Amino acid sequence: MMNLKSLLARPFANYIYNKTRKSMQTALDDQDAILKMLLKTGKNTVFGKEHRLESVSDPAGYAQAVPIRDYEQFKPYIEQVKEGKQNILWKGRPIYFAKTSGTTSGVKYIPISKDSIDNHINTARNALLCYMAETGNAAFASGKMIFLSGSPELERVANIPTGRLSGIVNHHIPSYLRSNQLPSYETNCIEDWETKLDKIVDETINKDMTLISGIPPWMQMYFDRLIERSGKKIADLFPHFSVMVQGGVNFEPYKARIFESIGKKIDSIELFPASEGFFAFQDSQNAEGLLLNTNSGIYYEFVPVGEIFAENPTRLGLRDVKTGENYAMIISSNAGLWSYNLGDTVKFVSTDPYRLVVSGRIKHFISAFGEHVIGEEVEQALLQASREHQVKVTEFTVAPLIQQEKGKSYHEWFIEFEQEPADREGFVRSLDLNLRQRNVYYDDLISGNILMQLQVRAVRKNGFIDYMRSIGKLGGQNKVPRLSNDRVIADALQPFLS
Repeated sequence: MMNLKSLLARPFANYIYNKTRKSMQTALDDQDAILKMLLKTGKNTVFGKEHRLESVSDPAGYAQAVPIRDYEQFKPYIEQVKEGKQNILWKGRPIYFAKTSGTTSGVKYIPISKDSIDNHINTARNALLCYMAETGNAAFASGKMIFLSGSPELERVANIPTGRLSGIVNHHIPSYLRSNQLPSYETNCIEDWETKLDKIVDETINKDMTLISGIPPWMQMYFDRLIERSGKKIADLFPHFSVMVQGGVNFEPYKARIFESIGKKIDSIELFPASEGFFAFQDSQNAEGLLLNTNSGIYYEFVPVGEIFAENPTRLGLRDVKTGENYAMIISSNAGLWSYNLGDTVKFVSTDPYRLVVSGRIKHFISAFGEHVIGEEVEQALLQASREHQVKVTEFTVAPLIQQEKGKSYHEWFIEFEQEPADREGFVRSLDLNLRQRNVYYDDLISGNILMQLQVRAVRKNGFIDYMRSIGKLGGQNKVPRLSNDRVIADALQPFLS
């Protein structure tokens, strides 16, 4: 199955692979150089003058001059850019706005500059080329590839092309890959996810698919439709399908079911992209975690999670991070984002080279009783309990249920099972115990009789899909939050219980 395209890709793959290996050794120097470059350009902007960037020369000075901001606090600068003003956050004006829906801020407009676009375009390419060089599998480059993404149609805001990041990136796919890419541009432009999915199935079911990419829950939905239509597992339908590219959510909770749908184990490449930048990618099939993009126009700072809302949080550069600690990731970039709080938490699994895993979202936690349970803890607890009880989970979310009498409140888990536990009570006990082992505060609340053991509510088949449809967030880059500190999602899920 090797054609000219696959053969030509190999030397380039080796070149990128070696370049990536080299950048692992220079990560700290590259970060110092990027900060200097950002300050040199940034000092001439409105933001730079307000924060006196011309007098900043090192990380400590930078941390003092520029406070950490989230999108809401950044918005006044974005509004000036939207008014058509120049040199506000970065030189000139952005070449795109990536439009994304924030959990609290409504629609967010994230600038992408002429300098920052390469970071978005080249990182996914580099991940594929590193995979190709490491495994020797170049054959997938000859077949059809699908990228389950948002619409590539762009609107204009203040005369700046604006749309979803996946749609913007779609315009930059190199011409040599265009002929391999599915679905068609027309199908990609369909806004309604289910209509679009049916058309994608029509266009791909008889093709030689070799690479499939997307956010795991929507990839699963695509696989379900293909199986429904053909009566075959994905591996039988696409015998040359050998690489799956995924990101956006932790893959682990979806893994078992996705591989069962495929019908065989295939290689998987994980990515960590966002509208604000492409931060990390899986550079090796043999190492844990994602390699941090340390030489791609982004300067990183890391704040211990417990301090993120403090008045003067500790801000660590890359040379000071430790493995196993949860950090809020703060970025400054050549798109004009300065000490920007992404809202993501990460944990380093290695510092030589710098590889990390995404451990959750700052706003997605439960601390209704002071327990501060985070996404990583609930995902790991569920994985462990599922293994112990041979359970398969399609989707889940967790919320607190607060009762007035002591010892009556609990964490309520909403789980859509692919395969229900034979021993329901045993599964719930195991889930609770696994969470207690991972979170000492939660354990104290249970043993102190402040909280009852967690409760599980079964969501009916496709209940989460129907819920996401009901709030207009089906498909694309939308994700079900794992954790809430309130009952908004829990209450909205009541009609979808089994």
